[in-house]
Amino acid sequence: MTKTFLRRTIPAITLTVVACLSGNSRPAVDKRPNILLVNIDDMGWRDVGFMGSRYYETPNIDHLAARGMVFTNAYAAAANCAPSRACMMSGQWTPRHGIYTVANSDRGKPSDRKLIPTTNNETLSDLNRIIAEVLKDAGYATCVAGKWHLTDDPTQRGFDLNIGGSHAGSPGSYTPPYKNIPLEPPTGDYDLTRLITDKSIDFLKSVRDRPFFLYYAPYAVHTPLQPVKELLPKYAGKAAWNGQNNPVYASMVENLDTQLGRVIAFLTEHNLLQNTFILLTSDNGGVYNITKQWPLRAGKGSFYEGGIREPMVVCWPGKVRAGASSEVPVTNIDFYPTLLEVAGMVKDPDKVLDGESLVPILTGKGVIAERPLFWHFPIYLEGGNTETQDTIFRTRPGSSVRLGDWKLIQYFENNDLELYNLREDIGEKVNRVRSDPAKTTELLSILEKWRRETNAPVPVTLNPSFGKP
Repeated sequence: MTKTFLRRTIPAITLTVVACLSGNSRPAVDKRPNILLVNIDDMGWRDVGFMGSRYYETPNIDHLAARGMVFTNAYAAAANCAPSRACMMSGQWTPRHGIYTVANSDRGKPSDRKLIPTTNNETLSDLNRIIAEVLKDAGYATCVAGKWHLTDDPTQRGFDLNIGGSHAGSPGSYTPPYKNIPLEPPTGDYDLTRLITDKSIDFLKSVRDRPFFLYYAPYAVHTPLQPVKELLPKYAGKAAWNGQNNPVYASMVENLDTQLGRVIAFLTEHNLLQNTFILLTSDNGGVYNITKQWPLRAGKGSFYEGGIREPMVVCWPGKVRAGASSEVPVTNIDFYPTLLEVAGMVKDPDKVLDGESLVPILTGKGVIAERPLFWHFPIYLEGGNTETQDTIFRTRPGSSVRLGDWKLIQYFENNDLELYNLREDIGEKVNRVRSDPAKTTELLSILEKWRRETNAPVPVTLNPSFGKP
């Protein structure tokens, strides 16, 4: 059964920095850090310049990376959109909220599924208190700009302002009419990513004596692939690099970079950047048939590195050293405790958080102990390719754990095991289960213990339609 955690009527929040709130009064100027959380949709680990791409052009993101800390072993806690976002917003592993995929869990042909998959939860329970609610209750002005994907109405989940967010996972179109995105364009050909950015800047203009939390999550660069016409000619004539050669997708990547650059420029021009904590990442790997993440294996929907390892930058002027980098494995469930510490708060003792604050790493004042990172996917996701486990499914039911340089994947259908040393074999080409049985046993024991502790469902019921025409 999926675990939920009751929201308290009065959140147990203690402000530990800046002037404390006294009764119902507020200080005239609240100097707590602003927070800009950028969650790009489907942008892969190597889809940005600062991670080595020579095809995509992301000058604004690259400049942000140069001013902050780059995490080279950053992960999403799930390999596709909804569960990754649920993990990030709740600060919890997938078994605690039960969101494992988008829509139904019995994806693909019934004849190809050996097991009955776990039923998927499509909505994040309102009993599970998320970071936006905590920040709003602490006095932050809050806004979600773009993709929400976890409930019908984000304003019921801690956001003062909703810019185009709903349960939708992608727009009907990036050009008007946007169809399923509730935004009205100013002109007949107005780009959706640009419009979301316009309204994000309007939100920033409206914030006066309060710190803000802007969750900037445009639908880009998720499908549908639609060219940004003025950029397309540049990429149509550009040489391919390392499996990256899609000019339409490249135009969308650059447009996203340009729009984010407008937000950064506004913060700079209005003297807000110096007091703003910026975290940029993606929700899952790039779509394999659109963009490659080589040397990482596979892409979105897979629990190989190409599906879960993400670009990640933190920029915090005066706190994070420019040009810094970290190889520490981190995950998006770490964002919740990190933002709490940035905002000067301690966690509600009744709220389970599975991640760790990254502030010690960011400030250079400490470390976090080595710990295992987990992924759990008790369902099927069709769309396999030559780099996934098979060409039918991107992922079959299974779990995975990374500890140090080692990563183990366990598939539930036949108890297949795969073991990789990521430092020596980042492309996950050599399965070392037989050559390193002690390490296999160690990681499998850690994974099984974690599943017990989180009440993670493991499908065991055979599918009567399996193998039948």
